Amino acid sequence: MDRSATVEHYKAAMLLSGVGDALGYRNQLWEYNESGPAIHQELKELGGLKNIKAELPDWPVSDDTVLHLATAEGLATGKTGEELLHEVAARYVEGMKDMDGRKPGPSSILGVSQLKPGEEGGYRVAYNPEGTGCGAAMRSMCIGLRYPKPDQLLSLVAVAVETGRMTHPHPTGFLGAVASALFTAYAVQRRPITTWGLGLINEACPIAKNFARGRGYAVEETERDWGYFCDKWQWYLDMRGISNGWVLRFGSTLPNGPAERRRPIISACRRAEDLVATYVWLIAPRCPPGGRLNWEELIEQSGLPRGDSDSTAVIACCC
Repeated sequence: MDRSATVEHYKAAMLLSGVGDALGYRNQLWEYNESGPAIHQELKELGGLKNIKAELPDWPVSDDTVLHLATAEGLATGKTGEELLHEVAARYVEGMKDMDGRKPGPSSILGVSQLKPGEEGGYRVAYNPEGTGCGAAMRSMCIGLRYPKPDQLLSLVAVAVETGRMTHPHPTGFLGAVASALFTAYAVQRRPITTWGLGLINEACPIAKNFARGRGYAVEETERDWGYFCDKWQWYLDMRGISNGWVLRFGSTLPNGPAERRRPIISACRRAEDLVATYVWLIAPRCPPGGRLNWEELIEQSGLPRGDSDSTAVIACCC
């Protein structure tokens, strides 16, 4: 862990991740609301962010935080290897019992229903070509907290891939888990946010591909479907002007008006690569080199756009 990252930082990361989730979810009212201006108008009518006290019964967390805590609790046992995977799978099964009013995604529901923790191979599910959503990305930030050091990258990738494809075996789904875990580790390392995307493409994705190939599970399907995630991220980096070197062209492609600024560039962020890219798209251009956003702006940009706002915020606020 970086010397500047303390236990208090870790506690804050987990707590504020849940707060961002609750704010973006707003008890089912703001998740997938297709109008950013409408969300901000409702926020204004509530008296603004500073007048919101995120507590029950009005501000419950969604499935994102329930399953993120399940991942974290599994990691906190100190188990490793297949024993860890069975532990996490068991906690996902238990967590899925607490979904009343939380709107878990179809891939998460299907995947968890197939898990058989404790049985041989029981943390594996059938390959699902539709498992491209963000359900693995939204629950994997704590993996970056568990493996935050550069020399722990292999462990980070291995755990993110295997826990991610418990519900999202398509590479677009489980690479989202790799991305959110990796970006959280980069945050612990205090690595400049403008370098995160290149690190994902150049460092983590090749490791993930070799790891997935070596595990002997759905290799043919995984190889067939691998390209979309990496191609989409490369497009994103090129579009943002951060694919050559480590310099972001601040303001180069930023939309101007507030309604546009709050709108994710990619539909409603239902796919894993879109979700994590939207976070970086919204936050990175507004974070000056060496600087930080204040809490209000972080929530405004990550948790209150249209689309899957709770899942964008659960990642952004953890980082």
